[in-house]
Amino acid sequence: MKYSISGEALHDKMPTPLLDRVNGPVGIILLSIVAIALGIASVYGGLVSGLLILIGMVAIPAVYAVIVYPMFGIVVLLTMAFFLFFISRMGVNFPLGTMMDGLQAMLILGFLIKQKSSWDSSIYRNPVSVMIFVWIGYNLFQVINPWAESRLAWIYTVRTVAIVTLMYFVFIYHLRSVKAIRTVIITWIILCTCGAIYGFKQEYFGFAPQELQDLLSNPLTVSLLFINGSWRKYSLFSDPVSFSYTMVGGSLLCIALLSGKTSLKMKFILGILTVSFLMAMLYSGTRGAYVLVPVALILFALLNFSKKIMLVSCVGAVFIAFLIVMPTGNPTLARFQTAFRPSDDPSFNVRKFNQKRIQPYILTHPIGGGLGSTGAWGARFAPQHFLASFPPDSGYMRVAVETGWIGLLIFCILIFNILKMGINNFYRIRNQELRTYCLAMTLVVFALHVGNFPQEAIVQFPNNILFYVAAAILQTAYLVDKKESKESLPSNKIEV
Repeated sequence: MKYSISGEALHDKMPTPLLDRVNGPVGIILLSIVAIALGIASVYGGLVSGLLILIGMVAIPAVYAVIVYPMFGIVVLLTMAFFLFFISRMGVNFPLGTMMDGLQAMLILGFLIKQKSSWDSSIYRNPVSVMIFVWIGYNLFQVINPWAESRLAWIYTVRTVAIVTLMYFVFIYHLRSVKAIRTVIITWIILCTCGAIYGFKQEYFGFAPQELQDLLSNPLTVSLLFINGSWRKYSLFSDPVSFSYTMVGGSLLCIALLSGKTSLKMKFILGILTVSFLMAMLYSGTRGAYVLVPVALILFALLNFSKKIMLVSCVGAVFIAFLIVMPTGNPTLARFQTAFRPSDDPSFNVRKFNQKRIQPYILTHPIGGGLGSTGAWGARFAPQHFLASFPPDSGYMRVAVETGWIGLLIFCILIFNILKMGINNFYRIRNQELRTYCLAMTLVVFALHVGNFPQEAIVQFPNNILFYVAAAILQTAYLVDKKESKESLPSNKIEV
């Protein structure tokens, strides 16, 4: 027996667009009242009242759009993650960090609302989801850590850790179509292009007056960023490390897309972008980032094992080896060469000494010294504690110091499961486009994993968001491919 829905019935079930709702007498009256109220508020309350009403008129629809249209919210989140620090440096006196927390909270709220009406338990039934719950629970447990010097430091730290980590479930729930994944990938590449362009601007045209003023106002910043007569560039981001790691992710994304089936024109564009991202990465002066692309390309060659890939990989390895040993007077290239000779790098030796010095503390404190005990929060809330002056200089070292070797073990198991899921799904997926996306995300996660040892790779925007976007796509690409495979099977239904 066949069932069908007529066009008229389907039309009746479709929601009425918002513009059609206000395009009538009632809508005109409401808009007139709003306009009159805005004028009265501006006259009697001054310009501030009028501006507040205007902000509210924009904010309320924006909040509605983020909750009801999650793909719009995800694109806005990615855009803000890239431009957050740039906007702040331009003198905007607004709590942008709190706004980012609010934006993520709205996406989580929209996710919970949709889960209530259309429950999907499949997003929780995988090892990565289980480990994410374990990791969040362990961070919440840290509030009763007896070795923690400050509970306020825990509040400030767990807020960002928990919210950002929970975004994994938002991404894995909403990125459930090829179109949605493609939208995120395109947005990612466009935003990386913006970052690279501004990095080139800083390299060849100098810093903006406001940026230069901020740099020169802090002697510590000058000592860290002005090296061998040249400024390390940070583009739109918080610091050169975040800039360089973002460019690494963008270049690996383009390299993976180059290996897929695409037009010659698109391959040319992706090739130009790859070179641009890598050049921008060099301008950051971040030695820890220089080794990430060669290391990730080893995994790329292993996953795509073929004569063509191995030939290209060998040519690339010879080229990189030539860059490492060739004599040069260029400070950027000279700094690149030192990344492959860490024993000659004084800063590497200092990091190595600090890591050795803190090992007894980690071994005797299995759950660590508490979230926020190191870095800026430690200096602010517990300056008397010796951890407040300890420079972690490594994402894994920070995890080990603040959450102990137990926390480090949990975090490493989480990373292992993400990489395992990516590699397994890469070989399972049949759709070539989704397979390419899975490969790209695997390379990004692997690069951030390696980069998290010499630097803090997944702490700052936008890489903390991009990390969980990549982790989610590794699973959703497989789920979408599995759904497509089922739909393509011939139907065995008997019609009566």
